[in-house]
Amino acid sequence: MPVFHDQGRASLRRMYVEAWRKRRESLPIEPLEDQIAQVVELHPEFHAMLEATDPDVLERDFTPAAGQSNPFLHLCLHLAIREQVGTDRPAGVRAVHGALVRRLGDVHAAEHRMIECLGTALWQAQQAGRPPDDVAYLESLRKL
Repeated sequence: MPVFHDQGRASLRRMYVEAWRKRRESLPIEPLEDQIAQVVELHPEFHAMLEATDPDVLERDFTPAAGQSNPFLHLCLHLAIREQVGTDRPAGVRAVHGALVRRLGDVHAAEHRMIECLGTALWQAQQAGRPPDDVAYLESLRKL
């Protein structure tokens, strides 16, 4: 997402905190903030963290080694799935999403399943130092 290019971690996280604050306070909200707030609404387990006044939340490391999942990464992956489905990139992802939603009967549940595949594809690409393999990613999605 070009809007996130060259932003630091704290700045990106602040976008999530601010979008959620604006939604809670019924303030005017930009389109991207609305997308963020929609995803946050689906995750009440993150609300208290996003509403905390502790600035540490913007700098905290969430590490699997410490038994933590990164809530900001999770929310971002939801947005990425929605962007992929909206643009059908990689080609075929929209059809896979539609079939999964029909089978599960729940868009949010379908996104969660797809996030697992996207996270794996991104991790593998990072480890290999190359762009994600769209063919392998789509194949993993089709197996869902």
